[in-house]
Amino acid sequence: MKNKIILLTVIFLALTTQSCDKFLEEQLVSDVSASSYYTTASGFEDAVKATYWWMKPFFGVERGFSMSVFGTDTYENGADGSHKTLNRYDGGLNPTQGFVRDAWRDFYRGINQANAVINRSQTLDIPESTKNERIAEVRFLRALFYYMLTSHYGDVHLTLEETEGVEVDANRTSIAEVYKQAIVPDLEFAIANLPDKQTDFGRATKPAAQFLLGKALLTRSWKSFAESGDESRAESLFSSVINDYGFALLPDYADLWVIGNEQNSEMIFTVQNSKTQVDEGIDGEGNRGHLYFLFEYDVRPGMTRDIANGRPWKRFRPTDFCLGLWDRNVDARYDKSFKHAWISNNASTIPKWTDDDQAKGYGVSGQPKFTVGDTALFIPGPQRDQLWTDERIAATRYTVYVERKEYCANCVNRERIFPSLNKWIDPTRPDRQKEQGQRDFILMRLGEAYLLRAEARLKMGNKQGAADDINVIRARGAWPGKEAENAITADLVDIDFILDERARELLGEGHRWMDLTRTNKLIERVRLHNLVAAQNIQDFHTVRPIPQDQIDRTVGGYPQNPGYN
Repeated sequence: MKNKIILLTVIFLALTTQSCDKFLEEQLVSDVSASSYYTTASGFEDAVKATYWWMKPFFGVERGFSMSVFGTDTYENGADGSHKTLNRYDGGLNPTQGFVRDAWRDFYRGINQANAVINRSQTLDIPESTKNERIAEVRFLRALFYYMLTSHYGDVHLTLEETEGVEVDANRTSIAEVYKQAIVPDLEFAIANLPDKQTDFGRATKPAAQFLLGKALLTRSWKSFAESGDESRAESLFSSVINDYGFALLPDYADLWVIGNEQNSEMIFTVQNSKTQVDEGIDGEGNRGHLYFLFEYDVRPGMTRDIANGRPWKRFRPTDFCLGLWDRNVDARYDKSFKHAWISNNASTIPKWTDDDQAKGYGVSGQPKFTVGDTALFIPGPQRDQLWTDERIAATRYTVYVERKEYCANCVNRERIFPSLNKWIDPTRPDRQKEQGQRDFILMRLGEAYLLRAEARLKMGNKQGAADDINVIRARGAWPGKEAENAITADLVDIDFILDERARELLGEGHRWMDLTRTNKLIERVRLHNLVAAQNIQDFHTVRPIPQDQIDRTVGGYPQNPGYN
Protein backbone atom coordinates (compact mmCIF):
# COMPACT_ATOMS: atom_id res chain seq x y z
CA MET A 1 0.00 0.00 0.00
CA LYS A 2 1.35 3.37 -0.98
CA ASN A 3 2.33 5.87 1.67
CA LYS A 4 0.29 9.01 1.31
CA ILE A 5 0.98 12.65 1.99
CA ILE A 6 -1.20 15.67 2.08
CA LEU A 7 -0.72 18.67 -0.15
CA LEU A 8 0.70 16.71 -3.04
CA THR A 9 -1.42 16.78 -6.14
CA VAL A 10 0.06 14.70 -8.91
CA ILE A 11 2.32 17.11 -10.72
CA PHE A 12 4.20 15.47 -13.51
CA LEU A 13 7.03 17.70 -14.53
CA ALA A 14 9.69 17.29 -17.14
CA LEU A 15 12.63 19.30 -18.30
CA THR A 16 13.43 19.78 -21.93
CA THR A 17 16.50 18.12 -23.31
CA GLN A 18 18.14 21.46 -24.00
CA SER A 19 21.29 20.44 -22.17
CA CYS A 20 24.74 20.90 -23.60
CA ASP A 21 27.92 19.10 -22.73
CA LYS A 22 28.88 21.77 -20.21
CA PHE A 23 25.99 21.91 -17.77
CA LEU A 24 22.54 20.63 -16.99
CA GLU A 25 20.23 23.29 -18.39
CA GLU A 26 16.71 23.09 -17.05
CA GLN A 27 13.31 24.21 -18.29
CA LEU A 28 10.09 23.40 -16.49
CA VAL A 29 7.35 21.79 -18.56
CA SER A 30 4.01 20.85 -16.99
CA ASP A 31 0.96 18.75 -17.85
CA VAL A 32 2.95 15.73 -18.95
CA SER A 33 1.10 12.44 -18.58
CA ALA A 34 3.28 10.05 -16.65
CA SER A 35 1.51 6.95 -17.90
CA SER A 36 2.30 7.72 -21.53
CA TYR A 37 5.51 9.71 -21.21
CA TYR A 38 7.59 8.56 -18.25
CA THR A 39 7.84 5.05 -19.65
CA THR A 40 9.60 6.22 -22.82
CA ALA A 41 13.37 6.68 -22.86
CA SER A 42 13.15 10.40 -23.59
CA GLY A 43 10.37 10.90 -21.07
CA PHE A 44 12.36 9.09 -18.42
CA GLU A 45 15.37 11.36 -19.04
CA ASP A 46 13.17 14.43 -18.80
CA ALA A 47 11.57 13.14 -15.61
CA VAL A 48 15.00 12.73 -14.02
CA LYS A 49 15.93 16.28 -14.98
CA ALA A 50 12.61 17.49 -13.58
CA THR A 51 13.63 16.22 -10.16
CA TYR A 52 16.61 18.58 -10.15
CA TRP A 53 14.28 21.51 -10.66
CA TRP A 54 12.82 21.12 -7.17
CA MET A 55 16.06 22.40 -5.66
CA LYS A 56 15.42 25.80 -7.24
CA PRO A 57 12.48 27.01 -5.11
CA PHE A 58 14.79 26.88 -2.06
CA PHE A 59 18.46 27.15 -2.96
CA GLY A 60 19.45 30.62 -4.16
CA VAL A 61 16.15 32.40 -3.53
CA GLU A 62 14.77 34.37 -0.61
CA ARG A 63 13.03 31.41 1.00
CA GLY A 64 16.19 29.36 1.31
CA PHE A 65 18.41 32.26 2.28
CA SER A 66 15.94 33.42 4.94
CA MET A 67 15.70 29.95 6.47
CA SER A 68 19.48 29.53 6.55
CA VAL A 69 20.85 33.05 7.17
CA PHE A 70 18.30 34.62 9.50
CA GLY A 71 18.21 33.87 13.19
CA THR A 72 21.85 32.87 13.54
CA ASP A 73 24.98 34.27 15.16
CA THR A 74 26.24 35.79 11.90
CA TYR A 75 23.24 37.62 10.42
CA GLU A 76 20.21 39.51 11.65
CA ASN A 77 17.53 41.36 9.72
CA GLY A 78 18.05 44.46 7.65
CA ALA A 79 15.44 47.17 7.15
CA ASP A 80 13.25 45.58 4.50
CA GLY A 81 11.35 42.36 3.83
CA SER A 82 8.31 40.52 5.12
CA HIS A 83 10.00 37.54 6.76
CA LYS A 84 11.95 39.11 9.63
CA THR A 85 10.13 36.77 11.96
CA LEU A 86 12.65 34.09 10.95
CA ASN A 87 15.30 36.25 12.60
CA ARG A 88 13.23 37.55 15.49
CA TYR A 89 11.70 34.23 16.62
CA ASP A 90 8.56 36.16 17.52
CA GLY A 91 4.91 35.22 17.21
CA GLY A 92 5.07 35.48 13.43
CA LEU A 93 7.14 32.29 13.35
CA ASN A 94 4.08 30.09 13.48
CA PRO A 95 2.43 27.31 11.45
CA THR A 96 1.11 29.77 8.86
CA GLN A 97 4.48 31.39 8.09
CA GLY A 98 4.83 31.44 4.30
CA PHE A 99 8.41 30.33 3.79
CA VAL A 100 8.06 27.54 6.34
CA ARG A 101 4.91 26.34 4.57
CA ASP A 102 6.31 26.55 1.05
CA ALA A 103 9.63 24.85 1.82
CA TRP A 104 7.76 21.86 3.27
CA ARG A 105 5.44 21.70 0.27
CA ASP A 106 8.12 21.94 -2.39
CA PHE A 107 10.57 19.50 -0.83
CA TYR A 108 7.74 16.97 -0.82
CA ARG A 109 6.97 17.77 -4.43
CA GLY A 110 10.59 17.00 -5.22
CA ILE A 111 10.33 13.76 -3.26
CA ASN A 112 7.19 12.78 -5.13
CA GLN A 113 8.91 13.51 -8.43
CA ALA A 114 11.80 11.26 -7.38
CA ASN A 115 9.40 8.54 -6.26
CA ALA A 116 7.59 8.71 -9.60
CA VAL A 117 10.84 8.28 -11.51
CA ILE A 118 11.86 5.30 -9.38
CA ASN A 119 8.45 3.62 -9.55
CA ARG A 120 7.94 4.15 -13.29
CA SER A 121 11.44 2.98 -14.17
CA GLN A 122 10.59 -0.64 -13.39
CA THR A 123 8.95 -1.23 -16.79
CA LEU A 124 11.36 0.90 -18.81
CA ASP A 125 13.32 -0.89 -21.53
CA ILE A 126 16.74 0.77 -21.38
CA PRO A 127 20.16 -0.62 -20.41
CA GLU A 128 20.21 -1.56 -16.73
CA SER A 129 23.38 0.45 -16.10
CA THR A 130 21.78 3.60 -17.52
CA LYS A 131 18.60 3.02 -15.55
CA ASN A 132 20.51 2.53 -12.29
CA GLU A 133 22.56 5.66 -12.87
CA ARG A 134 19.45 7.77 -13.40
CA ILE A 135 17.72 6.20 -10.41
CA ALA A 136 20.85 6.97 -8.40
CA GLU A 137 20.55 10.63 -9.38
CA VAL A 138 16.98 10.94 -8.13
CA ARG A 139 17.73 8.93 -4.99
CA PHE A 140 20.56 11.39 -4.30
CA LEU A 141 18.06 14.23 -4.68
CA ARG A 142 15.44 12.47 -2.56
CA ALA A 143 18.04 12.07 0.18
CA LEU A 144 18.89 15.77 -0.08
CA PHE A 145 15.23 16.74 0.23
CA TYR A 146 14.72 14.48 3.26
CA TYR A 147 17.93 15.78 4.82
CA MET A 148 16.61 19.33 4.48
CA LEU A 149 13.18 18.39 5.84
CA THR A 150 14.51 16.59 8.91
CA SER A 151 17.03 19.37 9.57
CA HIS A 152 14.32 22.03 9.59
CA TYR A 153 11.22 20.23 10.86
CA GLY A 154 12.44 17.23 12.86
CA ASP A 155 10.18 14.17 12.57
CA VAL A 156 8.40 14.27 9.21
CA HIS A 157 6.21 12.28 6.86
CA LEU A 158 8.12 9.48 5.13
CA THR A 159 7.01 8.14 1.79
CA LEU A 160 9.06 6.21 -0.73
CA GLU A 161 6.16 5.62 -3.09
CA GLU A 162 4.66 7.82 -5.77
CA THR A 163 1.56 9.75 -4.69
CA GLU A 164 -1.28 9.95 -7.20
CA GLY A 165 -4.11 12.34 -6.55
CA VAL A 166 -4.79 14.43 -3.47
CA GLU A 167 -4.24 12.39 -0.32
CA VAL A 168 -5.25 13.18 3.22
CA ASP A 169 -3.31 10.56 5.20
CA ALA A 170 0.17 11.18 6.55
CA ASN A 171 2.56 9.60 9.02
CA ARG A 172 4.98 11.16 11.48
CA THR A 173 8.27 9.30 11.20
CA SER A 174 11.20 9.93 13.52
CA ILE A 175 14.36 11.51 12.17
CA ALA A 176 16.20 8.31 13.07
CA GLU A 177 13.89 6.25 10.86
CA VAL A 178 14.04 8.74 7.99
CA TYR A 179 17.81 8.41 8.07
CA LYS A 180 17.60 4.63 8.31
CA GLN A 181 14.96 4.08 5.63
CA ALA A 182 15.66 6.91 3.19
CA ILE A 183 18.67 9.19 3.56
CA VAL A 184 21.41 6.63 4.22
CA PRO A 185 20.26 3.86 1.83
CA ASP A 186 19.49 6.35 -0.92
CA LEU A 187 22.99 7.79 -0.71
CA GLU A 188 24.61 4.37 -0.47
CA PHE A 189 22.79 3.40 -3.67
CA ALA A 190 23.89 6.66 -5.28
CA ILE A 191 27.53 6.08 -4.34
CA ALA A 192 27.40 2.59 -5.82
CA ASN A 193 25.82 3.67 -9.11
CA LEU A 194 26.88 7.23 -9.92
CA PRO A 195 29.95 8.01 -12.04
CA ASP A 196 32.91 9.97 -10.75
CA LYS A 197 32.12 12.73 -13.25
CA GLN A 198 29.16 13.62 -15.45
CA THR A 199 29.13 14.94 -19.00
CA ASP A 200 26.49 17.46 -17.96
CA PHE A 201 27.90 19.68 -15.23
CA GLY A 202 25.34 19.83 -12.44
CA ARG A 203 24.24 16.21 -12.44
CA ALA A 204 24.84 14.25 -9.26
CA THR A 205 28.13 12.34 -9.04
CA LYS A 206 29.69 9.77 -6.76
CA PRO A 207 31.74 12.36 -4.82
CA ALA A 208 28.64 14.53 -4.36
CA ALA A 209 26.81 11.53 -2.89
CA GLN A 210 29.79 10.78 -0.64
CA PHE A 211 29.85 14.40 0.51
CA LEU A 212 26.14 14.40 1.36
CA LEU A 213 26.30 11.04 3.11
CA GLY A 214 29.30 12.23 5.11
CA LYS A 215 27.41 15.35 6.15
CA ALA A 216 24.31 13.33 7.05
CA LEU A 217 26.33 10.89 9.17
CA LEU A 218 28.15 13.77 10.84
CA THR A 219 24.78 15.37 11.58
CA ARG A 220 23.51 12.10 13.06
CA SER A 221 26.64 11.81 15.20
CA TRP A 222 25.43 14.83 17.20
CA LYS A 223 22.00 13.31 17.86
CA SER A 224 20.65 11.01 20.55
CA PHE A 225 20.10 8.34 17.89
CA ALA A 226 23.72 8.43 16.67
CA GLU A 227 25.13 5.12 15.54
CA SER A 228 28.58 3.85 16.45
CA GLY A 229 31.13 4.86 13.85
CA ASP A 230 29.19 7.76 12.32
CA GLU A 231 32.14 10.13 12.80
CA SER A 232 34.76 7.76 11.44
CA ARG A 233 32.64 6.79 8.47
CA ALA A 234 32.02 10.47 7.71
CA GLU A 235 35.76 11.14 7.98
CA SER A 236 36.49 8.40 5.44
CA LEU A 237 33.87 9.73 3.03
CA PHE A 238 35.26 13.27 3.18
CA SER A 239 38.79 11.91 2.74
CA SER A 240 37.68 10.19 -0.44
CA VAL A 241 36.09 13.39 -1.75
CA ILE A 242 39.24 15.35 -0.94
CA ASN A 243 41.78 12.85 -2.29
CA ASP A 244 40.25 10.67 -4.99
CA TYR A 245 38.65 12.84 -7.67
CA GLY A 246 41.05 15.62 -8.57
CA PHE A 247 39.22 18.44 -6.82
CA ALA A 248 41.47 21.35 -5.88
CA LEU A 249 41.05 24.56 -3.93
CA LEU A 250 41.21 27.63 -6.13
CA PRO A 251 44.48 29.42 -5.30
CA ASP A 252 42.69 32.72 -4.62
CA TYR A 253 39.56 32.78 -2.45
CA ALA A 254 38.27 35.73 -4.49
CA ASP A 255 38.13 33.57 -7.62
CA LEU A 256 35.23 31.64 -6.10
CA TRP A 257 33.06 34.70 -6.67
CA VAL A 258 34.14 35.66 -10.19
CA ILE A 259 30.99 35.60 -12.31
CA GLY A 260 31.16 32.89 -14.95
CA ASN A 261 33.74 30.88 -13.01
CA GLU A 262 31.26 28.50 -11.40
CA GLN A 263 32.58 25.41 -13.15
CA ASN A 264 35.91 25.25 -11.38
CA SER A 265 38.07 22.69 -9.62
CA GLU A 266 36.55 23.36 -6.18
CA MET A 267 32.91 22.70 -7.07
CA ILE A 268 31.48 19.33 -6.04
CA PHE A 269 27.77 19.99 -6.59
CA THR A 270 25.89 23.14 -7.58
CA VAL A 271 22.35 24.13 -8.49
CA GLN A 272 22.51 25.18 -12.12
CA ASN A 273 21.20 28.50 -13.43
CA SER A 274 21.24 29.42 -17.11
CA LYS A 275 21.61 33.06 -18.17
CA THR A 276 19.53 32.41 -21.28
CA GLN A 277 16.65 30.89 -19.36
CA VAL A 278 16.83 33.49 -16.59
CA ASP A 279 16.97 36.45 -18.98
CA GLU A 280 14.17 35.11 -21.16
CA GLY A 281 11.92 34.39 -18.20
CA ILE A 282 11.87 30.62 -18.73
CA ASP A 283 13.41 30.11 -15.29
CA GLY A 284 11.45 32.19 -12.81
CA GLU A 285 13.77 31.37 -9.91
CA GLY A 286 17.47 31.81 -10.76
CA ASN A 287 19.95 32.87 -8.11
CA ARG A 288 18.66 35.94 -6.28
CA GLY A 289 21.37 36.14 -3.67
CA HIS A 290 22.59 39.39 -5.23
CA LEU A 291 19.49 41.13 -3.82
CA TYR A 292 19.63 40.32 -0.15
CA PHE A 293 22.98 41.24 1.41
CA LEU A 294 23.39 44.83 0.17
CA PHE A 295 23.00 48.11 2.04
CA GLU A 296 21.03 51.00 0.53
CA TYR A 297 23.87 52.53 -1.49
CA ASP A 298 21.42 53.74 -4.16
CA VAL A 299 19.96 56.57 -2.04
CA ARG A 300 23.33 57.83 -0.82
CA PRO A 301 25.30 60.86 -2.05
CA GLY A 302 26.55 60.55 -5.62
CA MET A 303 24.86 57.22 -6.21
CA THR A 304 21.88 55.69 -7.96
CA ARG A 305 20.93 52.09 -8.54
CA ASP A 306 22.74 50.37 -11.38
CA ILE A 307 23.42 46.84 -12.62
CA ALA A 308 27.02 46.61 -11.42
CA ASN A 309 26.29 47.50 -7.79
CA GLY A 310 23.08 45.52 -7.57
CA ARG A 311 19.53 45.96 -6.38
CA PRO A 312 19.76 46.42 -2.60
CA TRP A 313 16.88 44.75 -0.81
CA LYS A 314 18.49 45.08 2.65
CA ARG A 315 17.31 41.70 3.91
CA PHE A 316 20.37 40.56 5.88
CA ARG A 317 22.87 42.60 7.87
CA PRO A 318 25.91 41.00 9.53
CA THR A 319 25.97 40.82 13.31
CA ASP A 320 28.68 42.62 15.24
CA PHE A 321 30.10 39.22 16.15
CA CYS A 322 30.28 38.26 12.50
CA LEU A 323 32.20 41.38 11.54
CA GLY A 324 34.84 40.64 14.16
CA LEU A 325 35.60 37.08 13.06
CA TRP A 326 38.57 37.78 10.78
CA ASP A 327 42.02 39.11 11.60
CA ARG A 328 42.18 41.29 8.51
CA ASN A 329 45.91 41.83 8.83
CA VAL A 330 46.57 38.19 7.97
CA ASP A 331 43.25 36.75 6.73
CA ALA A 332 42.12 38.08 3.34
CA ARG A 333 38.68 36.48 3.32
CA TYR A 334 36.85 39.44 4.82
CA ASP A 335 38.23 41.78 2.18
CA LYS A 336 37.42 39.24 -0.55
CA SER A 337 33.87 38.70 0.71
CA PHE A 338 32.69 42.26 1.36
CA LYS A 339 32.41 45.34 -0.83
CA HIS A 340 34.14 48.44 0.51
CA ALA A 341 33.92 51.22 -2.09
CA TRP A 342 31.21 52.50 -4.41
CA ILE A 343 32.06 54.62 -7.45
CA SER A 344 29.85 57.64 -8.14
CA ASN A 345 27.33 57.21 -10.96
CA ASN A 346 24.94 60.10 -10.26
CA ALA A 347 26.06 63.70 -10.71
CA SER A 348 22.79 65.15 -9.42
CA THR A 349 23.35 64.02 -5.82
CA ILE A 350 27.07 64.71 -5.43
CA PRO A 351 27.50 66.81 -2.26
CA LYS A 352 29.29 70.16 -2.22
CA TRP A 353 31.75 71.64 0.19
CA THR A 354 30.23 74.08 2.70
CA ASP A 355 31.49 77.38 4.05
CA ASP A 356 32.45 75.57 7.24
CA ASP A 357 34.39 72.99 5.21
CA GLN A 358 36.25 75.78 3.44
CA ALA A 359 37.04 77.50 6.72
CA LYS A 360 38.63 74.26 7.91
CA GLY A 361 40.64 73.93 4.71
CA TYR A 362 38.81 70.85 3.39
CA GLY A 363 37.68 72.30 0.05
CA VAL A 364 36.20 75.24 -1.82
CA SER A 365 32.69 76.17 -0.73
CA GLY A 366 30.06 75.43 -3.36
CA GLN A 367 32.26 73.07 -5.36
CA PRO A 368 31.37 69.38 -5.79
CA LYS A 369 33.31 67.11 -3.49
CA PHE A 370 33.92 64.64 -6.31
CA THR A 371 32.78 63.80 -9.83
CA VAL A 372 31.14 60.80 -11.46
CA GLY A 373 33.73 58.04 -11.65
CA ASP A 374 35.33 58.97 -8.32
CA THR A 375 34.77 57.13 -5.05
CA ALA A 376 31.43 58.18 -3.57
CA LEU A 377 31.01 55.84 -0.59
CA PHE A 378 33.45 53.91 1.55
CA ILE A 379 32.97 51.43 4.41
CA PRO A 380 36.34 50.73 6.06
CA GLY A 381 34.89 47.87 8.11
CA PRO A 382 36.14 46.12 11.25
CA GLN A 383 39.71 46.77 12.43
CA ARG A 384 39.89 49.73 10.03
CA ASP A 385 37.20 52.03 11.46
CA GLN A 386 39.51 53.29 14.20
CA LEU A 387 41.80 54.77 11.55
CA TRP A 388 38.99 57.13 10.59
CA THR A 389 38.68 59.93 13.14
CA ASP A 390 35.73 62.30 12.91
CA GLU A 391 38.06 64.97 11.56
CA ARG A 392 39.44 62.69 8.87
CA ILE A 393 35.92 61.70 7.82
CA ALA A 394 34.86 65.34 7.59
CA ALA A 395 37.90 66.23 5.47
CA THR A 396 37.41 63.35 3.03
CA ARG A 397 35.73 64.03 -0.31
CA TYR A 398 33.63 60.89 -0.32
CA THR A 399 31.20 59.69 2.36
CA VAL A 400 32.70 57.32 4.92
CA TYR A 401 30.49 55.05 7.01
CA VAL A 402 31.99 53.72 10.23
CA GLU A 403 30.39 51.44 12.78
CA ARG A 404 30.36 53.88 15.71
CA LYS A 405 28.37 56.45 13.74
CA GLU A 406 26.17 54.43 11.38
CA TYR A 407 25.70 50.77 12.27
CA CYS A 408 26.43 50.44 15.98
CA ALA A 409 23.98 48.64 18.28
CA ASN A 410 22.00 51.82 18.95
CA CYS A 411 22.53 53.56 15.61
CA VAL A 412 19.41 54.72 13.76
CA ASN A 413 20.72 53.45 10.43
CA ARG A 414 21.86 50.06 11.72
CA GLU A 415 19.45 48.14 9.46
CA ARG A 416 20.15 50.33 6.41
CA ILE A 417 23.91 50.91 6.43
CA PHE A 418 26.25 47.96 6.96
CA PRO A 419 29.12 46.10 5.27
CA SER A 420 27.71 44.34 2.21
CA LEU A 421 28.57 40.77 1.23
CA ASN A 422 29.49 40.65 -2.45
CA LYS A 423 29.69 36.89 -3.07
CA TRP A 424 26.46 36.77 -5.06
CA ILE A 425 26.68 40.07 -6.99
CA ASP A 426 25.58 39.53 -10.60
CA PRO A 427 26.60 42.31 -13.02
CA THR A 428 25.43 40.27 -16.03
CA ARG A 429 21.73 40.90 -15.43
CA PRO A 430 20.07 42.58 -18.43
CA ASP A 431 18.71 45.50 -16.40
CA ARG A 432 18.99 46.94 -12.91
CA GLN A 433 15.55 45.73 -11.80
CA LYS A 434 16.06 42.09 -12.78
CA GLU A 435 15.62 39.84 -9.75
CA GLN A 436 16.76 36.52 -11.19
CA GLY A 437 20.51 36.05 -11.54
CA GLN A 438 22.53 33.49 -13.47
CA ARG A 439 25.05 32.40 -10.84
CA ASP A 440 25.00 28.73 -9.94
CA PHE A 441 24.17 28.15 -6.28
CA ILE A 442 26.97 26.30 -4.50
CA LEU A 443 25.72 23.39 -2.43
CA MET A 444 28.99 21.52 -1.99
CA ARG A 445 32.56 22.68 -2.47
CA LEU A 446 35.94 21.37 -1.49
CA GLY A 447 36.56 24.09 1.06
CA GLU A 448 33.62 22.86 3.09
CA ALA A 449 34.74 19.24 2.74
CA TYR A 450 37.95 20.09 4.62
CA LEU A 451 35.97 21.77 7.41
CA LEU A 452 33.52 18.89 7.69
CA ARG A 453 36.39 16.43 7.88
CA ALA A 454 37.94 18.60 10.59
CA GLU A 455 34.68 18.36 12.54
CA ALA A 456 34.60 14.58 12.14
CA ARG A 457 38.22 14.34 13.27
CA LEU A 458 37.51 16.50 16.30
CA LYS A 459 34.68 14.18 17.29
CA MET A 460 37.04 11.23 16.86
CA GLY A 461 39.54 12.86 19.24
CA ASN A 462 42.02 13.73 16.49
CA LYS A 463 42.53 17.43 17.17
CA GLN A 464 45.80 17.56 15.24
CA GLY A 465 44.12 16.15 12.15
CA ALA A 466 41.33 18.69 12.56
CA ALA A 467 43.86 21.52 12.85
CA ASP A 468 45.64 20.28 9.72
CA ASP A 469 42.41 20.48 7.73
CA ILE A 470 41.56 23.91 9.08
CA ASN A 471 45.04 25.13 8.20
CA VAL A 472 44.60 24.07 4.58
CA ILE A 473 41.65 26.46 4.42
CA ARG A 474 43.38 29.21 6.37
CA ALA A 475 46.48 29.01 4.18
CA ARG A 476 44.39 29.63 1.07
CA GLY A 477 42.53 32.41 2.88
CA ALA A 478 45.64 34.26 4.05
CA TRP A 479 47.22 37.28 2.43
CA PRO A 480 50.33 36.28 0.44
CA GLY A 481 53.21 35.76 2.83
CA LYS A 482 50.90 35.50 5.86
CA GLU A 483 50.10 31.80 5.59
CA ALA A 484 52.17 30.74 8.60
CA GLU A 485 50.80 33.56 10.71
CA ASN A 486 47.25 32.52 9.83
CA ALA A 487 47.82 28.89 10.90
CA ILE A 488 46.46 27.53 14.18
CA THR A 489 47.63 24.89 16.64
CA ALA A 490 45.67 21.81 17.69
CA ASP A 491 45.00 23.07 21.20
CA LEU A 492 42.72 25.78 19.77
CA VAL A 493 40.40 23.35 18.04
CA ASP A 494 36.96 22.80 19.51
CA ILE A 495 33.50 22.91 17.96
CA ASP A 496 33.18 26.64 18.56
CA PHE A 497 36.41 27.31 16.70
CA ILE A 498 35.22 25.15 13.80
CA LEU A 499 31.90 27.00 13.70
CA ASP A 500 33.80 30.30 13.65
CA GLU A 501 35.97 29.00 10.82
CA ARG A 502 32.90 27.89 8.90
CA ALA A 503 31.60 31.43 9.19
CA ARG A 504 34.86 32.89 7.94
CA GLU A 505 34.93 30.53 4.96
CA LEU A 506 31.25 29.96 4.13
CA LEU A 507 29.49 33.17 5.19
CA GLY A 508 26.26 33.78 3.32
CA GLU A 509 26.40 30.48 1.43
CA GLY A 510 23.28 29.01 3.01
CA HIS A 511 24.66 26.74 5.75
CA ARG A 512 24.55 28.64 9.01
CA TRP A 513 21.20 27.84 10.64
CA MET A 514 21.66 24.14 9.95
CA ASP A 515 25.28 24.30 11.14
CA LEU A 516 24.13 25.63 14.49
CA THR A 517 21.20 23.25 14.91
CA ARG A 518 23.29 20.28 13.75
CA THR A 519 25.91 20.92 16.43
CA ASN A 520 23.36 21.84 19.13
CA LYS A 521 24.71 25.40 19.29
CA LEU A 522 21.82 27.48 17.94
CA ILE A 523 20.33 28.69 21.21
CA GLU A 524 23.65 29.41 22.89
CA ARG A 525 25.24 31.31 20.03
CA VAL A 526 22.14 33.26 19.02
CA ARG A 527 21.68 34.47 22.59
CA LEU A 528 25.30 35.56 22.67
CA HIS A 529 25.60 37.20 19.26
CA ASN A 530 22.27 38.15 17.66
CA LEU A 531 20.91 41.26 19.39
CA VAL A 532 17.44 40.95 17.88
CA ALA A 533 16.91 37.19 18.02
CA ALA A 534 18.28 36.86 21.56
CA GLN A 535 15.19 38.54 22.97
CA ASN A 536 12.80 35.77 21.92
CA ILE A 537 14.59 32.56 20.99
CA GLN A 538 13.54 29.50 23.00
CA ASP A 539 14.70 25.90 23.10
CA PHE A 540 11.91 24.75 20.78
CA HIS A 541 13.15 27.01 17.98
CA THR A 542 15.69 24.39 16.91
CA VAL A 543 12.98 23.11 14.55
CA ARG A 544 10.38 24.94 12.48
CA PRO A 545 6.62 24.67 12.98
CA ILE A 546 4.77 22.06 10.95
CA PRO A 547 2.72 24.04 8.37
CA GLN A 548 -0.91 24.55 9.31
CA ASP A 549 -1.97 23.44 5.83
CA GLN A 550 -0.48 20.02 6.55
CA ILE A 551 -2.34 19.77 9.84
CA ASP A 552 -5.68 20.95 8.47
CA ARG A 553 -5.75 18.65 5.46
CA THR A 554 -4.67 15.49 7.22
CA VAL A 555 -7.46 13.23 8.42
CA GLY A 556 -7.27 13.22 12.20
CA GLY A 557 -4.80 16.10 12.17
CA TYR A 558 -1.02 16.03 12.14
CA PRO A 559 1.20 16.43 15.22
CA GLN A 560 2.66 19.89 15.71
CA ASN A 561 6.19 20.45 16.95
CA PRO A 562 6.34 21.42 20.65
CA GLY A 563 6.11 25.13 21.34
CA TYR A 564 4.09 25.99 18.24
CA ASN A 565 0.65 24.83 19.40
